[in-house]
Amino acid sequence: MDPGRVLAVRNNDADRCVQIIVSILDSLVIGAGQAGLSASFHLSRLGISHVVLDADERPGGAWQHRWDALTMRDVHGVAELPADSPPPRDGARANVAVPEYFAAYEQEHALPVIRPVHVDRVHDEEGVLVVHAPEGVWTTRTLVNATGTWTHPFLPHFPGMETFVGEQLHTVDYPGPEHFRGKRVLVVGGGASAVQFLGALAPITETLWVTRRPPVWRSDDFTPEAGAAAVALVEQRVAAGLPPESVVSVTGLMLRPQEREAERLGAYADRRPLFSQIEPDGVRWADGAFERVDVILWATGFRPAITHLAPLHLRSAAGGIQLDRDGRGTTAVADHRVQLVGYGPSASTIGANRAGRSAAKGVQRALRTAGVGVTSG
Repeated sequence: MDPGRVLAVRNNDADRCVQIIVSILDSLVIGAGQAGLSASFHLSRLGISHVVLDADERPGGAWQHRWDALTMRDVHGVAELPADSPPPRDGARANVAVPEYFAAYEQEHALPVIRPVHVDRVHDEEGVLVVHAPEGVWTTRTLVNATGTWTHPFLPHFPGMETFVGEQLHTVDYPGPEHFRGKRVLVVGGGASAVQFLGALAPITETLWVTRRPPVWRSDDFTPEAGAAAVALVEQRVAAGLPPESVVSVTGLMLRPQEREAERLGAYADRRPLFSQIEPDGVRWADGAFERVDVILWATGFRPAITHLAPLHLRSAAGGIQLDRDGRGTTAVADHRVQLVGYGPSASTIGANRAGRSAAKGVQRALRTAGVGVTSG
């Protein structure tokens, strides 16, 4: 490994440049959620020097920001991290249990996590990747991006939404069901989050459900074969360089036991198409009819948090980042030094674990191509 490189830094007091010798890492991981921790574990196993930069002050990834009412029994499942067991599916708060699980894992495997670090830009400088954050600058030969989607909620724009005098909340702001008791809540979105919100809210308050297109319900069992087929559809988009869609968007919707009461109350039967505009105390339907609501709950999903990678020009003409191996891999086709985990087909806890190992192997290949010696692993 090279001892370092010269980085020119402006000294504002003396108005001159000084030279700082900085070491070059073999790899750097951005994000310490499930995908980032998995990648770090496998990089360590391969003997690849790296650090993990995490924007949060504590371990836990996006899980630490979920609402208090969400329990481990409610979540779709948290797959185990490599060489470990998953946390129990019980009544513990998910925003406590999963962060504790991640924290213990970081400590047990001595993963090199640095926090809080808010990466805002990554660029190439003479063949080396330079990672910028207000907290510092790091240089690395390869990069594993594991920033997920939680920090980039998607909120569509509708005419008049700025005039609404009630509450507008996105999934990222959801405070738990008790906050909405006695309020007329309009839930917008056709995914799993909208279904879960209706399941929690319909038994305690009045709800309305709006989606862009009719929801697709799954009536058969979700077998491993069905899961593989759904992931394949997401892989096809990524292989074509298109922006990824969630795996849930192609699996169809299913009700869990805790949502059956809302079903009995008709919360899912009276689904309405999108309104045409928002007014101060409600929404106006396309036919001109008006609906009063107190709260608009936007369960409209998230987008990949990858704006910091823009200087690397990884996006294809189709608008997404094309990955290798027909969308099943983690290596960016536009730059083989960059791996993406928790992106596209790996945007699930099971997929994130598998992607972590794939990313570490991708880093190993890139380092060998560059003539950097690493262990065989």
